[in-house]
Order: sequence, then C-alpha cells, then structure tokens
Amino acid sequence: MAHISTYLTFNGDCREAMTFYRDALGGEIMFQTIGESPLSGQMSAQMKDCILHSTLTKGSLTLMASDMVGEQGLMKGNAVSLMLRGESEEEIRTFYTNLSLGGEATHPLEITFWGALFGGLTDKFGNHWLLIVDKNSMA
Repeated sequence: MAHISTYLTFNGDCREAMTFYRDALGGEIMFQTIGESPLSGQMSAQMKDCILHSTLTKGSLTLMASDMVGEQGLMKGNAVSLMLRGESEEEIRTFYTNLSLGGEATHPLEITFWGALFGGLTDKFGNHWLLIVDKNSMA
C-alpha cells in the first residue's frame, strides 16, 4: 500500500524546528548537514551547516524536513496542515500545549459534533496543525 509522509522545508532553521517538534512530541531525531553530504563541494561555506535532511520518528509518526529551499524562496500558506491523531486525550492535550508554545492556538481543543476532541494551531514556525483524538480513545 502507498504511504504519504510529511516533509517540511525551512530556510535555515530546520534544526531548531525539528528539535522543537521532538521536544513537543517525543521521539528520535536524525540530522544530515549539507557539509556531511556529497553536495558539500557544490555549496557555499555558509550552507555547510544547513540541514540537507532530517527525520523525527516516534512509533508510526514520521516527520521529515530540510533547509533546502528552491530559487523561488520559502512560501508559507494555509493550504497544507499537519493532521496529528493522538492515542489518548492526555496525549493530544500535551501535544497541543507543546506545539502552540510561541505560536497561535487558532482553534481550542473541544469536543466536536462527531464526538472527537479536535483543535488547531499554527506553531512558531508558521506550520498549521490539526490535532484530534477519537471519542473511543478518550478517558
């Protein structure tokens, strides 16, 4: 079966962002800088410390990111959100609190008409998150 993973692009603050996400969500993080890659010789000295690729993993959660911005530059918008489904009410409330630090809680966590605990936020890096836990998972 096909699988879609989330891949975020940053402009020099990938390490800071991925460390923030690890602190907010838990898990293990891996970084590869441009200087550690075969691309090193093709890039300017100022690019050597930028992140070519990083991966945050925790169970079935995988979040990948890079500082490799194309010529058009980094463009953020509201067309894409990261949907994070929690395993319990406590977990999703913790994630919501942690991810909203320095950002904006745009939709508080609340019980929806379909019976789930649901909310939304924009984190301090401008990424949009939707958080949900099904009613059967709530204590």
